[in-house]
Amino acid sequence: MTTRRASVAMTEAMSLELAAHLLRADGQEDLCLAIYRRSTGRERVTALVSEMLPPGPGERAVHGNATVTGDYVLRVAVAAAEAGAGVVLLHSHPRGLGWQDTSPADAEAERSYAYLVYRLTGLPLVGMTLAGRDRAWSARHWQPAGEPDWCENVRVIGPQLRVTWNPGLCPPPLVQQSQLRTVSGWGEAIQADIARLRVLVVGAGSVGLDIGPRLAATGIRHIGIMDFDSVEIVNLDRMIGATRLDALLHRSKISVAHRLMTGAATAAGPRIACYNQSICEPDGHAIALDYDVIFSCVDRPWPRAILNQLAYADLIPVIDGGLVIDPFSDGGMRNATWRSHIVRPGRPCLVCNRQLDLGLVAADRDGSLDNPAYVAGAADDVPPRQNVAALAVSVTAALLAQFVSLTVAPGGRGEPGPLQYVLSVHHLDHRDDVSGANCVMEKETVAGDRRIPLTGRHLRAREIQQARRAAGRRPWIRVGRSADDALHRARRRLTKIVSARSAAD
Repeated sequence: MTTRRASVAMTEAMSLELAAHLLRADGQEDLCLAIYRRSTGRERVTALVSEMLPPGPGERAVHGNATVTGDYVLRVAVAAAEAGAGVVLLHSHPRGLGWQDTSPADAEAERSYAYLVYRLTGLPLVGMTLAGRDRAWSARHWQPAGEPDWCENVRVIGPQLRVTWNPGLCPPPLVQQSQLRTVSGWGEAIQADIARLRVLVVGAGSVGLDIGPRLAATGIRHIGIMDFDSVEIVNLDRMIGATRLDALLHRSKISVAHRLMTGAATAAGPRIACYNQSICEPDGHAIALDYDVIFSCVDRPWPRAILNQLAYADLIPVIDGGLVIDPFSDGGMRNATWRSHIVRPGRPCLVCNRQLDLGLVAADRDGSLDNPAYVAGAADDVPPRQNVAALAVSVTAALLAQFVSLTVAPGGRGEPGPLQYVLSVHHLDHRDDVSGANCVMEKETVAGDRRIPLTGRHLRAREIQQARRAAGRRPWIRVGRSADDALHRARRRLTKIVSARSAAD
C-alpha cells in the first residue's frame, strides 16, 4: 500500500488562537490539545485543525518544559471520537525559528499517546510544534505502531497563505538563471516558497491555458492542469497557443497545455501533471485535494460549486473569476466586466458574491445546460458565454494578481478581496460582498471528508472523452498525431543538445 504524503492546514484565526496559548509571556514552553478533521486526497492526507480544547486545572504542568496528563489526552480523545475527528498535541519552542525537529523527550511523549488516540478515534495522533521567533509550524502524523510520518508542510490560510516547509522533504530549489528577473521582484526566500507550492489549474480554456504557462515560467515545480474537453475550431479565437492542427487532430486541451507549460517552465525538473478528468467526479476531486492552491478557470455551475465547497471544507484557497460581455442586440458592445476573488474562510463564497447560482447546479449536473432547448427557454438565467481573446487576458492578469497578493503579500497586505473592473468607464471596484447569515459553505468550513457530497458521474465529460478516443482510431488522425508528437519530441531534443553545447562553451 502506498503511503500518502502528510500535511496540516488551519485558518489564520485558528493559528492565532493556538499561538496566544502556546507563546507565554514568561518564555516557558507550553502545550495544549486540539481536534482535527481529515481531508484525504489521492496522494496526500491533510489534518485540518478545527478546534482547540485548552487544558483544565491540573491537566498540564509548566516547568520550563511542559508536560501533559493522561486524563487530558483521554478527555480530548473521547470528544474527538464523538465528533468523528482526530487529536492534535501541540507544544511550543519559544526560541525556535523555522521548521522544528522533535527532541527525544518530545518524541517520546507524543509516541506514548499515539496508540491510545488511534484506538479511540481511528485516526493518527498529529503532533505539532510552534517556533516562537517566527511562528512557524511543524507537524507529523503518528502511526499506531509509534512511528511518525513527517508532514511536507503546514499551511495557514488567511489574507496571506503562510506555508512552513519541511526542508528534508521539500528542500528549497536552486534559483535558475532563467528566473533572475523574477527573483529580483520579491527575493529568494519568497521564490523558494512559491516554487514549492503545488498549484492546480482547473479548466484549460482561454484563461487556464494562459495561466498554466505563466505559473511554469515563474518557476513553480509542481503544476497540475485538469480538463476533459477537446480543442475545437470554435476555440481558436481565444485559446492562444492552440492551433488549427490541434483542433483537426481532436487534441485534448490538456495536451496543448502540457506542450505550452513544458516549453515555458524555468524550474529544474518541472513536474507538470495533466489530468484528463472532470473535477465533478470523485477521482478528479480527490486529485484536487493534493494541491495547495487552485485556480478555477471553469464557467459552469457544477464545477464551480465543487470548487467553492472545497475552499472551505478542505482549506485550499481557490482563485476564481470570469468575464461577462454585454453586446447590443444589433451589434456593438455595451460593456464588459471581469471579476477576480479568492474563495477561502473569511471571504464570501461564490454564492454570496453572486458568482454562482446554486439553482443551476442541478441543471448542469443532469446535462440540461448542454440542451439547446433548455438553454433557449432559460436564457435569462443561464450565464452568457461570450468571450474575446483581447479581454480574456485581463481575467488572466486579475487572477494572477490575486495569486501574487495571496502568496507574496506586497506591502504586507495580502489578497484584496473581490474585485471588479468595468470596461465602459475603466473603473476598478472593490466589491463589498459579505457572507450570508446562513451561508452553507461557511458552515462546511473544515468539514474535510465529512463534507456534503457534490460529486457524481459526469456524463458530458464521458461523452467528450469517448468521442476523442473514437477520433483517435481513425488512421489519418492516428498518423497525424504521431507525426506531430515526433516533431515536438525532436524540438525538445534539439533544445537539450543546444543547451548542453552552450553550457560547455
